[in-house]
Amino acid sequence: MKLNNIEHVFFDLDHTLWDFDKNSALTFEYIFKLNKIDLELSRFLEVYIPINFDYWENYRKNLVSKEKLRYGRLKDSFLAVSYPVDDTIIDKLSNDYILYLSEYNHLLDGGVEALDYLSEKYTLHIITNGFEEVQHKKLKNSNILNYFNTITTSEEAGVKKPHPTIFEMSLKKANALPEKSVMIGDNYEADIIGAADFGLQTIYFDYYNKSAYNNVIGIKNLKNLNLYL
Repeated sequence: MKLNNIEHVFFDLDHTLWDFDKNSALTFEYIFKLNKIDLELSRFLEVYIPINFDYWENYRKNLVSKEKLRYGRLKDSFLAVSYPVDDTIIDKLSNDYILYLSEYNHLLDGGVEALDYLSEKYTLHIITNGFEEVQHKKLKNSNILNYFNTITTSEEAGVKKPHPTIFEMSLKKANALPEKSVMIGDNYEADIIGAADFGLQTIYFDYYNKSAYNNVIGIKNLKNLNLYL
């Protein structure tokens, strides 16, 4: 069933178009070698991924600062695997991670095909809670920046999804009406509930195969967006 009267399509970036897990793992592989961290990457990532997720959830809820997130997720992960690293090295790893993350730019399956298809019919935009200094680099270095008419980050808006202000700012920049817009993202609370509360239609990208959505359009591959748009 096609969504009606849509003119603008808003995308989340990380875990929706940009393959965060793969690119992040490659970044850690590189900076571990760079900083002579003798630790099995898979062992580190096993604890880092859920720790990082929790830090991002707390960051989104304004319970931790950007600086605390960048330091704490690494500190806690090294502690969890009992690998001793002093704070000087953690600070360098934190900076190196941000510096090199946008150098790896794998996109999720079906992303480019979906953007090619949608860009012929709609005006496309990005709304992201990611850090300002890396999100634009990710878009540029992965060769998808040209698809998007506007990009709105949480640092620019001063609030994070699902706060209504970030959706208000993004729609204003896009000169778009909520009822003629759709939000596509992987975070049910931030992307789907946040956008729906502001009046946008939504499509939940079930990246982690949670299937925990009710009365919401859900897809498991970006190629399936053509079923609804």
